[in-house]
Amino acid sequence: MLHRAFDVGALRCHLLEGGRQRLDGGAMFGVVPKPLWSRFAAPDERNRIPLAMRCLLVEHPDGLVLIDTALGNKEDAKFLDIYGVENSGLEGATQLDDALGAAGFLPRDVRWVINTHLHFDHAGGNTTMDPELEADARRHVRPTFPNATYVVQRAELEFARHTNERTRASYLPHNFEPIAGAERWQLLEGPGRILPGIEARLTPGHVPFHQSILLRSGGETAVFLGDIIPTTAHMRLPWIMGYDLEPLRTLETKRALLAEASAGGWWFVFEHDPATAAGRVTRKGDEVVLTEVIGAGPGD
Repeated sequence: MLHRAFDVGALRCHLLEGGRQRLDGGAMFGVVPKPLWSRFAAPDERNRIPLAMRCLLVEHPDGLVLIDTALGNKEDAKFLDIYGVENSGLEGATQLDDALGAAGFLPRDVRWVINTHLHFDHAGGNTTMDPELEADARRHVRPTFPNATYVVQRAELEFARHTNERTRASYLPHNFEPIAGAERWQLLEGPGRILPGIEARLTPGHVPFHQSILLRSGGETAVFLGDIIPTTAHMRLPWIMGYDLEPLRTLETKRALLAEASAGGWWFVFEHDPATAAGRVTRKGDEVVLTEVIGAGPGD
C-alpha cells in the first residue's frame, strides 16, 4: 500500500510510502546492545535493518503541503547498494511519485515542501534528474515540484553547506542547491508558524537545526517527527541513534516532546518505522505508549 490517510481536525493527511532503505542496526540504535535492538528489528547478513522513507502530504487551504521528500532519483547503483535502497516506482518513477499519484495528485499540485532537515533520505526528492539527460556528465537537476515553495531552517541550510568528515556523506548539494538556484527557498529563523495550523518545532540532537512539523486543527495535534524519534522503538528515552551529532540534546528533546505529546494525546507520525506509520500518544503508568495505531500496510 503506497498511501494511507487520516484526519487531524479539518486537515486531511496522507501517509506516503517513499521507498525503503537499509541502514546499519548498530548505528540506528547507538549504545543499545544488539541483543536488545534485534528483538525489534531483525538485521540482514550485512547487519542492516529495514527502514521506511515515509513522507506526509497535507491537504491545506493554502495548497498541498509535502513534508520531506525521501531519496529521489539521482543516486548511482553503488550508493543504492550501500544503503539497501528500494525506491523504484512504475515506468521509471520513484515510489514517492507513485504514492503521490495513489493519493490523487501530481508533483505540479504541491505548493509547499517542508524539510525536517537536509539529509539525503529526507530531502533527496526535493530535486529530480531529467531522464533524457541522465547520461549527460552534467547530470542536469531541477526542482521536483515546479510550483512549490520549499521551507527549511536557514541555519540547517548553512550547516548543510559547511560539512566535515562526519557530516558530508549525508548532505548532498544536488538535493538543495538547485532549490537555491531557482530561488525557491523560504528560510525559517527558528520555531513558529509556517501556515495556519502548521508550525515548525525545533527538535535538535540528530543535527543541530532539525525541526519537527506540528499540525493543529479542531483540537487535534499531530507531529511529523523526522529523525528525532525515527521509529517506535526510539520512543524509549535512551534509544538514540549513533548517527545523532548531539545525543544528549536528543535525549532532552525527546523527553520534552514525549511529555507534551502524551499529555495532549497527540498523533506521532514516524518517518522511518517500516511497520507503524502513526499512532496516538498516551501515558500508561510510567510508560508512553501508542494507541489507535496506523500500520504501514501490507505490500509496502
